[in-house]
Amino acid sequence: MQPTDETSHQAMGYDRTSIMFSPDGRLLQVEYAKKTVRQGSTAIGLVCRDGVLLITDKRVFERLIIPKSIEKVFQVDKHIAATAAGILSDARILIERAQVAAQQHRVTYAEPITTESLVKEICNLKQLYTQVGGARPFGVSIMFAGQGENPHVFVTDPTGIFFEYKATAIGEDEVKVKEILNKEYKDNLSRQDAIKLAVSALKRVMGKNFSVDRLDGAFISSKDKQFVRLKKEELSKAK
Repeated sequence: MQPTDETSHQAMGYDRTSIMFSPDGRLLQVEYAKKTVRQGSTAIGLVCRDGVLLITDKRVFERLIIPKSIEKVFQVDKHIAATAAGILSDARILIERAQVAAQQHRVTYAEPITTESLVKEICNLKQLYTQVGGARPFGVSIMFAGQGENPHVFVTDPTGIFFEYKATAIGEDEVKVKEILNKEYKDNLSRQDAIKLAVSALKRVMGKNFSVDRLDGAFISSKDKQFVRLKKEELSKAK
């Protein structure tokens, strides 16, 4: 069996630090961080005509765990929410940094921070950890949903890059969910239709593991630009 480029580069130690490029121009530690994200629980973000939506799988495996104790959708500011896939302890640190940055912006400028500005600040920190010796990259992708002049969904990558989407997914079933969204997403979806699409997509990819108790979600309306956590009853109606 012939060794692959990746295994040969591992043998030569190119994956021992995030600041060493392999001969073909790759940062292997960063690529490992991306693989960690693909092992995380699935999260979906959707822009609809009423606002912006996040729904995620909390991945409750143990029967004795209280589902309410697991938080997967976080309020960053009144008008911004976030969820993550990958190492959630990494996500917690970054989201807390985002919460502080949002509050500092309000105090300094007497106005809410834009979602894109906040995303750039978090991505700058992520990028920094791809070129610092003695540290590893953040093994998490964070999805930000926010309201400004328009609703936005951004996904941040372990490399420090980000993209804006109308609808997207992160986590273990990212590819399957994106296929569903590409076929069924429409620009003029209502809040109820957006929730129904997201829950339906999770139900199809999770199969027998699907349960409303495993879902966490939030909606930010275009009208009042306020973070509202989705109730179990609303999620149950959509399944």
